[in-house]
Amino acid sequence: MTEAPTTSRPGRRRHDREIIALAVPAFGALVAEPLFVMVDSAIVGHLGTPQLAGLAIAAGLMTTAVSIFVFLAYATTAAVARRVGAGELQAAIRQGMDGIWLALLLGVAVIAVALPAAPWLIGVFGASDTATPFAITYLRISSLGIPAMLVVLAATGVLRGLQDTRTPLYVAIGGFGANAALNLALVYGAGLGIAGSAWGTVIAQWAMAGVYLVVVVRGARRHGASLRPDASGIRASARAGVPLLIRTLSLRAVLLIATAVAARLGDAEVAAHQIILSLWSLMAFALDAIAIAGQAIIGRYLGAGDTHRAREVCRRMVQWGIVAGVLLGALIVLARPLFIPLFTGDQVVRDTLLPALLVVAVSQPVAGVVFVLDGVLMGAGDGPYLAGAMLVTLAVFAPAALLVPTLGGGLTALWWAMGLMMAVRLATLWIRTNSGRWLVTGATR
Repeated sequence: MTEAPTTSRPGRRRHDREIIALAVPAFGALVAEPLFVMVDSAIVGHLGTPQLAGLAIAAGLMTTAVSIFVFLAYATTAAVARRVGAGELQAAIRQGMDGIWLALLLGVAVIAVALPAAPWLIGVFGASDTATPFAITYLRISSLGIPAMLVVLAATGVLRGLQDTRTPLYVAIGGFGANAALNLALVYGAGLGIAGSAWGTVIAQWAMAGVYLVVVVRGARRHGASLRPDASGIRASARAGVPLLIRTLSLRAVLLIATAVAARLGDAEVAAHQIILSLWSLMAFALDAIAIAGQAIIGRYLGAGDTHRAREVCRRMVQWGIVAGVLLGALIVLARPLFIPLFTGDQVVRDTLLPALLVVAVSQPVAGVVFVLDGVLMGAGDGPYLAGAMLVTLAVFAPAALLVPTLGGGLTALWWAMGLMMAVRLATLWIRTNSGRWLVTGATR
């Protein structure tokens, strides 16, 4: 990245238009996805507290299961974008189909585990006797939608690789509307209770998967790509996804450790931590949208053998990440009197929350660059390095976070440890991008 010359003004404008065209719809799709759980919670919450508690536990398990397989979107985006850049549209769609077949196989495997293991999984989370039956019901029914959600991830990766983030936005909006309508009809109209909420979500998820499959199949027929499963292609997709799976699991471990440490600090601390984590996740959607644009654009340029423009757009996206981080940090500071009262009326929680929240605000520019460089290296297909870098980050963060209660630090100290985690990620990603070793060209890496 350091070897790239200064980008001309027309070049910056071209890159800006490209980034905006991909990032804005991607942001909309990212924000639409969590609304599924919010709608379910709002509707089920009127059935009673045990039902809502059961939904919270089951939905948490489902969200975790889907997030683990997010590599289906990331790896497919990079692979398809490379083929597009090389002018191999037929092979690009064929590679995308391999990812979709892998998603279906993984989804069936998850169902095979989730259905019999539902009572045990709910028990591990310590559900109360009143909430447990509702949690098991919701988990067993909603697990039937897992293959559909994994297909949605893989197909989203295909379309992103084809430089299309608008279709995923439209499908996400349509899925959200269908989910809301079905939940209301089945929960209250048909009187199915929490089971109706689960069935409504499953139907909406399969409808979304169906729309994606229609779009992809049409593209495959238009370019003469085979739709049949190819064992070698599916294995290649799985191999490409393993490093990104390790990266994702390492990141999930960071978040779980942080929550566990916050719980040891006290009730006020864990409550404040949950509020901050919710805001942190929301800001991550905005930064991840730029990263998604990076995956698609970088993959295409490297597929076309254009390392010069790959460097240029990387530099420009880093600038975007810094600006976005500064704006988000400023927004946190300026808007805190407005949103903090929305989350809690407890003065102790507010007093605990505020200094830690300022740490998050200060670290946002770093987060902006981290998300961008993460997307750049994903687009380059540099999964093994990302896996190793995240393991190093976890190894640094874990002892720092676990020492917080021992040394008498509070929630602010824990979020400084989270800031350290982001700084380590920045260092590892910056070293890699500056080395130029990620600039591997060709239709495949």
